[in-house]
Amino acid sequence: MAQQSMRDSLALERTRLANERTFLAYVRTALSLLAGAAVIFQFFSTNGAFLGLAWGLGVSGIMVLIVGIYRFRTVRAELQMLGTDGESNEQAQEADDVSQDQR
Repeated sequence: MAQQSMRDSLALERTRLANERTFLAYVRTALSLLAGAAVIFQFFSTNGAFLGLAWGLGVSGIMVLIVGIYRFRTVRAELQMLGTDGESNEQAQEADDVSQDQR
């Protein structure tokens, strides 16, 4: 039973780390889009088509960041619920084992 508990807690920790990596990928993508928008604004601001492209990249970068934050917080909340439920189930199981040993 302890091995299963350890395996579950390690799997939960791996999932938390994967969630953080995914969030950092969203941030990296958003920053790249915003940097591209800044470059186009800086060098091609006289051309209307490039100006529209720059605004599109800027808005896309902000949207990617918002989606990344939303996804990160949602998955983190779900993982915290799973972690809390798992701990309370483990404590209940340990209490049952102790009470059976005392009999």
